[in-house]
Amino acid sequence: MPIAVDIDVMLARRKMSVGELAERVGITPANLAVLKNGRAKAVRFTTLAALCEVLECQPGDLLRWEPDSPDEDAQASLVGGAGRP
Repeated sequence: MPIAVDIDVMLARRKMSVGELAERVGITPANLAVLKNGRAKAVRFTTLAALCEVLECQPGDLLRWEPDSPDEDAQASLVGGAGRP
């Protein structure tokens, strides 16, 4: 996945648990786990802003872009994912 999620890194730096972060942000621990594990298809700006406020960080501290590896590009082309507009 080209977007990497580093919520775990910020949780460790802030010495905060997933449960505490979820409570302070106002989302369920299950939804936070989906975000944290990179399984979310989208994130609301309000949620991102709340995460940044609670963790005292910038969006770039939580999210970063990573280019696909050549293996992922080849696999995407096999399933028809590459070359789409």
